[in-house]
Amino acid sequence: MKKLIIVLSIILSIFSSCKKDDPVPGVTPEMARDTLYFIMKDWYYWYNLMPSVTRGNYADPYTLLDAMRYKELDRWSFVADYDEFMAEMRGEFVGHGIRIGLDNSNKARIAMIYKNSPLYTSKVRRGWMIKTVNGYDLSAIMLAGNSDAYDEALGPGNEGVTNVFVFARDGKADTTITSAKKKFIINSVLLYDTIKLSSGIIAGHLVLESFIEPTDDELQVAFAFFKNNNVKDIILDLRYNTGGFLDASQLLASYIAGNGFTTTTYARLDYNNKRQDYNQTYPFVTTQYPIAATKLVVITTRSTASASEAVMNGLSPIINFVSVGDTTNGKPTGMNGWECGKKYFFWPITFKIVNSSNEGDYFDGFPPDKIAIDDITHDFDSRDEECLNEAIRFLETGSFSGPGKSIRSFTRSVHYSEKPSWMNNTFVLKK
Repeated sequence: MKKLIIVLSIILSIFSSCKKDDPVPGVTPEMARDTLYFIMKDWYYWYNLMPSVTRGNYADPYTLLDAMRYKELDRWSFVADYDEFMAEMRGEFVGHGIRIGLDNSNKARIAMIYKNSPLYTSKVRRGWMIKTVNGYDLSAIMLAGNSDAYDEALGPGNEGVTNVFVFARDGKADTTITSAKKKFIINSVLLYDTIKLSSGIIAGHLVLESFIEPTDDELQVAFAFFKNNNVKDIILDLRYNTGGFLDASQLLASYIAGNGFTTTTYARLDYNNKRQDYNQTYPFVTTQYPIAATKLVVITTRSTASASEAVMNGLSPIINFVSVGDTTNGKPTGMNGWECGKKYFFWPITFKIVNSSNEGDYFDGFPPDKIAIDDITHDFDSRDEECLNEAIRFLETGSFSGPGKSIRSFTRSVHYSEKPSWMNNTFVLKK
């Protein structure tokens, strides 16, 4: 791996059952449960607010963690299968490579699609309406919130599972595509392009879906392109960015801020009062293609979480940016990881993230300066897409659309993603 997840060394005899080199068959659910219990007691950010539990009452680390979480604030700590977690962070993916949402007319549409997915190869794009999958009406299933029926319609997330999609597009005949789920590497940068504003200024437009291992190289390509096009204004689309590696988010913020802030704190990690010696600071870093953005508009939804919120929080003391869309997830915390016999990966909340102004209690999320729907009827680069249209309007005029649009009814989109829910997180790494 290019990057290594921090595995903290804790000197407790019970931890011997989960040493890194232990073979998987030697790790029982009970051993893993006991290991997690002591980690939570010592490292969990809210260790003093956890419910009192008897660990022997729980069969495995999954059920124990759920019992020990401080549920008033913590909806993110998780236990993952080791192999699944490592594959996810390498960008390895199995599926159709799509995110499906309901539009304002309650029609199921492609909300997002990876470039290496089999459906993308078949020319499917964001905005396409899905009439049926294997004869199932996905719109009705999603409107009812029936996740079991959705899983039945799409089948398990295994390579080779085949589905028949019927797509509809305005003014065109229905398109039937038979597609098999496959394994591929995802692109975390969904799109980078330039937009010519009415002033003649060229703005950079970046749609970033996650902070994973491939992200660093993808950002380098995107910002080299922006630098070559003399970009100064940035539209940063984080609407589906649920988080990932903290140092990748640090890199993105540094590209945007420019190289004049390398002595300024991007993020500070504050641990519980037992682990204050682990507090650490992440400064802005020098990049090869710094932009030093003069204007920044960020597109957000409730899926904008953790590491992507850290970008907004870290930039806020140095760039007066605005946001468009919906309130973000509200996760000003992150976690260190413990691998257990290469069978489990424990990721409890271990620290809070603050910026150079010591701001970091955004548990309610960042509200947008302009409420706008996630307009899945249009692709990310369409000027008719509502969030992008408002972002361009702001760069051109310094304001958003009038009050008639601002006060209209707002409904959050219903989405189903093939990615695991635990991606709403910030993970700490070392080089």
